[in-house]
This record gives sequence, structure tokens and C-alpha cells, in this order.
Amino acid sequence: MRENGIRKIWDDGGAVVNGWLAIANSFSAEVMANAPFDSVTVDMQHGMVDFQAGVAMLQAISTRDVTPLARVPWNDPAAIMKILDAGAYGIVCPMINNREECERFVGACRYAPAGYRSFGPARGLIYGGPDYAQAANDTIITLAMIETSESLDNLDEIMTVPGLDAIYIGPSDLAISLGHLPQPDPTEPVVVEAIGTILKAAQRNGVRAGIHCANGAMVKRMTDQGFQFCTISNDVRLMAAAANAEISTARGN
Repeated sequence: MRENGIRKIWDDGGAVVNGWLAIANSFSAEVMANAPFDSVTVDMQHGMVDFQAGVAMLQAISTRDVTPLARVPWNDPAAIMKILDAGAYGIVCPMINNREECERFVGACRYAPAGYRSFGPARGLIYGGPDYAQAANDTIITLAMIETSESLDNLDEIMTVPGLDAIYIGPSDLAISLGHLPQPDPTEPVVVEAIGTILKAAQRNGVRAGIHCANGAMVKRMTDQGFQFCTISNDVRLMAAAANAEISTARGN
């Protein structure tokens, strides 16, 4: 089966820099995949992406040696299994609040006896290789999103679920859950403290820690703190920021 580049980076002690796709377009996905990201995630939760667009985006990503991931809309086995069948090499699942929810998520990503994923990897077999059935359980990455006050009360229970590879912090939802406005780069002490608590729990339980970051500077700060999977904003915000900067320069501002 085709190697999962994320696992190799982690095994070598490195940190993954991840791209994020909210635009439902295969060409923009191909452009992002041609940037030197380690992985690129198709966002099917808050991005403007349905399943058909997601398949085309995964095909575009596969033109480069970058690991294709997907964030599913919810902890729904049907959605998880379908995008894995389409060739995603890892799943980011939102709003994992307790052990039961994490077990349901991880189980949908693994074939029996490790889980209950149904077999039928139509494009996954093409992308992954002929031994997909034998190797998928050890290749696919599972990332459970920690982004609520409830999940903070259940960190160890969540992070000891067999087959969970990593957790992924959504700072904005975490801030909202703790009674503050959404913060892509949190400054509220209670939110900053919660992020540190989650990181320590991940390290204590032997799972990788990931976080969505506002920009590259935040990625550098987070990796220096010990995070091993960090996303730089998303394609929409990167495009808007570059456009605004160039317009400002053109107008002499």
C-alpha cells in the first residue's frame, strides 16, 4: 500500500505542516497540493465541499506526493467510510466529546476486527494499491477533534481509545465552548490554558497533538511547544490575505 507520509514524518520525530481546502474546486486543490505542504485536508464540514467535489479534489491532490486527508461533516460512519473509499488517507472528525464517540469514530475507519468499516474502497484501492485490504488499518490516520468543554473533562478516556492516532484542536469552537468569542489564535488565558492541558494529555497518552493555526507564525509557536500536526489557515483566507496585501501595495497604503 502507498506509504502515508504523515506516519513517516511522525516516526522520524518531525511535525506535519498541513494545508486546508475550503474551496470546492479541483484546480485550487491541485495548486495547494503543489505548495510544499506535508498533507492537505479537504474540509467537508465548514468548507463548500460535497462528496463529488471532494472526490475530484482528492484526485487533484494525488498528482503530487502529499498526503490527502478529509474532515467529515460529523461523526457519521456513512460519511467517514465513503470518503475513505474515495482515497482519503486520514479523517479529521469534529466534536469528539467522550470515549464512546471516539470509539464510534475510530471503528468507522478500521476494518474488522479492529473496527466495523465496510469493505469497498473503490478509488482507495486505486490510490492505495492492491494490498489496501491488508494494510489500510495500519495506514489510515484518525484525528479526533477536541473542541468543547465536555471533551476537556474526558481527555484521558478519549485519548486511550485503541486505534486513535491523534487529536486535533479547533481553537475557535474551544473558545466558544469556554464562554469566549471564536479565536483563531487564542489569547484568552482560559483558552490558552485549555490548549496546554490538551497537549499535555496527548503527550501523556502517547497520541499526536494537532491544532488549527491562524498563520505560519502560530504553526511555528505550536510546533515549538510540541504539537506534531499544524494547519496553516485555509485556502480562502490565504487567497484573501494575499489579495489584500497586493492591493494595499498597489495603492501605496
